Amino acid sequence: MPPASRSRARTYDRLKSRAALRAEVGAIGAVVAALDDAGLDLPTRLGAWRVRELVVHLAGALDALPRFLAAPDDGGPATTVGDWAAGTRAGAAAIEEDAFERAAAAADSREVFARAVDAALAVVDADHAPERRIVHRRGAMLLDDYLVTRLVETVVHADDLADALKLDAFPHDRHALASACRVLADALAVKAPGGAVELRVPPFAVVQCVEGPRHTRGTPPNVVETTPLPWIRLATGRLSWADALDVAELTASGERSDLSSLLPVMA
Repeated sequence: MPPASRSRARTYDRLKSRAALRAEVGAIGAVVAALDDAGLDLPTRLGAWRVRELVVHLAGALDALPRFLAAPDDGGPATTVGDWAAGTRAGAAAIEEDAFERAAAAADSREVFARAVDAALAVVDADHAPERRIVHRRGAMLLDDYLVTRLVETVVHADDLADALKLDAFPHDRHALASACRVLADALAVKAPGGAVELRVPPFAVVQCVEGPRHTRGTPPNVVETTPLPWIRLATGRLSWADALDVAELTASGERSDLSSLLPVMA
C-alpha cells in the first residue's frame, strides 16, 4: 500500500462502513449483555471511568446518529473525518462529564446500550442519499463520513472494554479496525505534515509525516512500524511510546522516527 496522499482526503466505502458498524456493534453488544453488576463496576484504563461509564458513553456515541441526524442543517461548510478526529481532544472534558451524568441517570446501562444500538442501526439500515448530511457538535458532516467516526469510537472503546474485562481478544470487524487505523494515521499526517517519516500499520495504513527531507524511493531513512491495536492505543493515549518500545509492539528507526511528542492524536 503506498503512503496516503497529503493533498487528497481518503475515501471510505459507504456499504462496507455500514456492514462494519453493524458487526462491531453486534460484537460489543454480546459482551455488554453478558455483564453482571460486578462487571459494570470494574475499573477501566480511562481514569475514574468504570465499565458502566464506558458502556453509557458507547451508547451515547451510537444514539448520536439519530439525534444529530434530526438536527436542522443550516447548509454550512461540511467538516471532514479528519476535522472530527482533531476536535476530540478539545471536547474531552465535556465527554467525560456526559459519561458520568449518563451513568448516574441510567437505571441499567446495559438496557441504555441496547436501545442505542437499535436506534443507531435504524439509521444505518435506512436508504439515505450519499449527499445526506448530519449536524454534530462541531458542524455539519456527510452522514457517510460520520459513520466512519462511529467506527473509530466503537473500535477504540471495544478495546477499552476488552482491557477492563481482561478478555484475551475482542472479535473486531476487520473493516472497522482498518478504518480506525487509517483515520488515526491520517490524523497524525495532518498534525505533523511532511515526508521525513513513514508510519506503517500493516496491513491497513501507510502515511508519511513530519517535516524534513521527503523520501521518494528505496527504503525510507525514518520508519515507524506497529500493528493495528498498538497503533490505535498509541494514537489515543492508551499506550505510551516508551512502553510500546519496551514490549516490542513498536519499531522506530532513523533519527527523526521518535513520534512521542506528536501522540496522542485523538482523545
